[in-house]
Amino acid sequence: MKTITAANANREFSNLLREVRKGEEITILSRGTPVAKIISVNSAVLQKNAMKTLLLSRLKTQGITGFRNWTRDELYKDS
Repeated sequence: MKTITAANANREFSNLLREVRKGEEITILSRGTPVAKIISVNSAVLQKNAMKTLLLSRLKTQGITGFRNWTRDELYKDS
């Protein structure tokens, strides 16, 4: 992961885009504090899909944690 100041990112934006296209992740700093991250759209989509798959597989292995002894009608009855 590469870190760059906001001023340098502004001057070198085209170069940053080329690096991101190659898979580099770039963090933008403003006064020494991280304020933004530039990542490839492809890597973001892949990461999101991987996290979704991981979550779904974990949920499938977990048992039922509660018991529902109510009906739908009880939830929506007029008070």
